[in-house]
Amino acid sequence: MSSTTVAAISGKITARIASIHIDPGCNSFLNDCFRQFGISVVPAEGDPVALFNRQKFEACVLRLYDPDADRILKAARNSPSNRRLVLYGIARNTQEALRYASYGINAVLDEPLDRQSVLKVVRATHLLVIHELRRYVRIPVVSPAEIDTGNRAPAPATTVEVSSGGMSVRCATQLPKSDPIRITLNLPGLEKLSVRAFICWYRETDKVYGLRFDSSDERRLKVRGWIDQYLEIV
Repeated sequence: MSSTTVAAISGKITARIASIHIDPGCNSFLNDCFRQFGISVVPAEGDPVALFNRQKFEACVLRLYDPDADRILKAARNSPSNRRLVLYGIARNTQEALRYASYGINAVLDEPLDRQSVLKVVRATHLLVIHELRRYVRIPVVSPAEIDTGNRAPAPATTVEVSSGGMSVRCATQLPKSDPIRITLNLPGLEKLSVRAFICWYRETDKVYGLRFDSSDERRLKVRGWIDQYLEIV
């Protein structure tokens, strides 16, 4: 039985997520969702910049339309003890989420918040929060991307998860299921990168495609290097 399962059954809290500028009612709702996976939501008091310099957290949640969002995200990523924390952004639309893609937003919670939707996101990301990093080979990250099928103008997309062998993206444009494609990535801290890939699955409910990198394209190794750096694997 994994430590995640034990935490879920016993109610043991194994990680803390800092809640920045979020009202008590929303904090209570989020805590109900996260605590099922051993994660406690801790409302931040005072200046969040000072908080990140004073305490260590495993994750952080904030509204991406908060007027202070840029300063908060910058403080988190520049904090020696918190720069690797998992970032959850609450957003009203995709534009708000992508605005801060350079900070490596790991997951977006769509507002208005829905319990099933939030639980789905937490379930997909909680292993990263509780630091089972070496077993968690898929990195959730929200960043802009483009998909070129060769037959039309590149289609805009948004990354969902990235692994060394492939990735998942959300794309409103219908993509060919059999032809090879080229995806251009803008991962935080990595120069713009184009990799050949194949579509291996499609989830119509939320327009998410699963991509497998072409094993003959050596540029995929740069994605693996980015993952190793993200996880600080040496």
